[in-house]
Amino acid sequence: MKIFMRILIVLSIGMVIFNATKVNWEDPLSDKSSIAVIGIMAALCAFLLLMLLMISKKISKKINL
Repeated sequence: MKIFMRILIVLSIGMVIFNATKVNWEDPLSDKSSIAVIGIMAALCAFLLLMLLMISKKISKKINL
């Protein structure tokens, strides 16, 4: 499970980087750039959720000892 979680974290960071290259920073809310911005936000949400899951698993292991 740890390896799978780390793979998902790396994929979400990769998606942020990929979408950041697709954004037109002069006008980030234009047609194609808005899709990339939405992709960045979704990947960041996935990253945060995965980090919360990892932290909650660490806490539950400490409590159950």
